[in-house]
Amino acid sequence: MNLAKYLSVFNIGLQNTFVYRWNYFLRALFGLIPLAGTVFLWRAIFEEPGGRGFGGYDYGSMIYYYLLTILVSNLVTPTEDDWQIAADIREGQINSFLTKPLNYLGYRTGIFLAGRLVYTAVTIIPIALIFFYFRDYIQLPSSVVTYVLSITSLVMAAFIQFFITYSLAMMAFWILEISTIVFIVYSFEYFLGGQMFPIDIMPIAVQAVMKWLPFYYELFCPIAIFLGRLQGAELVQALALQSCWLIVTWAVAQFMWKRGLGHYQAVGG
Repeated sequence: MNLAKYLSVFNIGLQNTFVYRWNYFLRALFGLIPLAGTVFLWRAIFEEPGGRGFGGYDYGSMIYYYLLTILVSNLVTPTEDDWQIAADIREGQINSFLTKPLNYLGYRTGIFLAGRLVYTAVTIIPIALIFFYFRDYIQLPSSVVTYVLSITSLVMAAFIQFFITYSLAMMAFWILEISTIVFIVYSFEYFLGGQMFPIDIMPIAVQAVMKWLPFYYELFCPIAIFLGRLQGAELVQALALQSCWLIVTWAVAQFMWKRGLGHYQAVGG
């Protein structure tokens, strides 16, 4: 694999994505509105007579958790990659990649990484301001190992999300509009990935099931490691399962491309 080609793709992705910097900034800014609702909701819950913590969370740690979900989501969640890939397929732009020595998954990975870098750079200021406002609730880990493992999990979470997005977009080889499928999967990601609430406040039996699903490792896992809520054997198991899901989602992405391309060529695409 010629790395220089994909570095060029990454550079092109930076230039193209930077055009939409104000769109990203406004999206991130208005994306903070649900945080305000979350703050009011949990404050009301914890201030109720007899109100107490859930699963080891108090009001401060719950707010800190949601701050981290905003940060991690900005770092790892693909932005419009599925629509762009589907458009490449639907509009026939995929043909140009069939005659070039360029792997399409590698190409889209470069675009994805460039997009995440620009999106993070543009949105870091409002996020930093929010963290500063709630600084009294922030408790950083004292161990370097925690940072290393959190970042490792964060990188795997990003690629798991990307490979799932890529695989969903491959459905455009068979169907004209993929929006319904994308929104269904997004709903599962939002509910089962820890954006709506911390997964570890759920009953133990429910948590046991959710730990075998990929959604658990798309957002919640790196946050739980950073907060020290996954330790010892549980931490090792989480990283092992996350690694397995990374391999599985990559393999599915490759499979969907090959099957979709075969269908595309068979019908004269």
